[in-house]
Amino acid sequence: MNAPPQPPHAPAPTVAGLGRPTHWWQRRAVKAGALITLLALSGLVILALVRKETGTEGFLVGLGLAIFPVPLLIAAFRWLDRVEPAPWRNLVFSFAWGACASALIAIIANSFATRWIATRTADPSSADTLGATVVAPVVEETVKAAAILLVFLFRRRDFKGLVDGVVIAGVTATGFAFTENILYLGNAYGTDEATGVDGIGFDSVTAATFFVRIVMSPFAHPLFTVLTGIGFGFAALAADRHRVRRILLPLGGLILAMGMHAAWNGSVSYFGGLGFFLVYLGFMVPSFGLLTWLTIYSRQRELRTVREELPAYVTAGWLTAPEPYALGSLRARRKARQYATQTYGKEAGKDAARAVREYISLATALAFLRARGRSGRAGADFVVRERELLQSLWERRGPARPALDHAARLTAPAFPQPYVPYANPYGPMAGPPGAYIPYIPNQPGYGYPQPPAGTHPASAPHQAYPASALHQAHPASIPPQQHPGAAYNPYAPPANSTGGA
Repeated sequence: MNAPPQPPHAPAPTVAGLGRPTHWWQRRAVKAGALITLLALSGLVILALVRKETGTEGFLVGLGLAIFPVPLLIAAFRWLDRVEPAPWRNLVFSFAWGACASALIAIIANSFATRWIATRTADPSSADTLGATVVAPVVEETVKAAAILLVFLFRRRDFKGLVDGVVIAGVTATGFAFTENILYLGNAYGTDEATGVDGIGFDSVTAATFFVRIVMSPFAHPLFTVLTGIGFGFAALAADRHRVRRILLPLGGLILAMGMHAAWNGSVSYFGGLGFFLVYLGFMVPSFGLLTWLTIYSRQRELRTVREELPAYVTAGWLTAPEPYALGSLRARRKARQYATQTYGKEAGKDAARAVREYISLATALAFLRARGRSGRAGADFVVRERELLQSLWERRGPARPALDHAARLTAPAFPQPYVPYANPYGPMAGPPGAYIPYIPNQPGYGYPQPPAGTHPASAPHQAYPASALHQAHPASIPPQQHPGAAYNPYAPPANSTGGA
């Protein structure tokens, strides 16, 4: 197994109070409380400003119409993040920052800049056009990027690559677009009320605004900000020693986001309705498709990383042979959770399914940690973090192993016959090559051989036992140091641990 050796000396004893914050304002609870207070105050202020701008009735209409795309967009970004879902607290913070803090700063800054330009040029119409085309993209993309930067700096363990950047950026922009849509739709409704136009007619400003902003382009703001998120995602993949690259990549993504935002706003300001449709069909839609493909491709690479990195822990005995494949397949993960729920009953099934979800999350984090270590991007706490993840996996192996074993048998493709025992696509196995036959999914004789009484599994390589007992009799579930002739492995699982095998 390609893993760094254990330190030759025993770890230093833990000193009580060591590492605690020196001052009260450095405590995590104080920081979290300050952040929540800031976002709450921003939300109250932006609520008052939008209501003042649109009126109470316009605000309620705008709120009701603007909420339509939010669940769909959040669900879409959550779907993209299925391999290793980001903690909900990160998503809630991102949405709240976009809807409250970003929107408040953008409204104040845009209004101030537009008035300043109008005063300097004595041309209010030109100031509005310049503000929408130049000022708004710079201000809005900068304040939205601040949320990505905060997650990147203070939740670095949850920010591992491109998909994480896309999800955080998309959720932040969804919150910002939600507040902006309330303002636009509320003002449109006020215009219809002032002119006596029916709100659902073809000449209705509200209907036109709803069609353009909610139906045609709900992904506009997320698409702009996702470019910044991709820059941060590539920065997260870069090694710590590449400091210039880690700075330039997010800045490059931010500049691209500003440019696309400016092109979108300027298409209407300078070219009218025809320019809007040309930019929409010729630029926005292809860009959306390309970025969607890039994100899905990155997600598939993450699954491949799981399948490629975890077999090393099969060799050490921490995982069983079917697990790298099952953990690297979204369909197998779903089957494993369903199996746990159905097997353990109504009440216990919930706990079992939760244990399986936690096991999947921990194993995925372990695979990504090992990948970062192999590429020189692991931090100084690599060994400590790896051991924490392995120990947490070991404690949850009871319900997780049979569920993942069942999922692997249902989803893995069958091998063509005749089967070559040493052709194992699921990674190296514990013990010498050919000691026992790796499992053959969806075919008779699945499982590891049942050895005769008093013999080692290697002595009966062509007999099989029922797959239901696989998680109990698999040699990997026995600490390797207990195998005959096995050398001591500092990364082997504990010989005496709680939790069912």
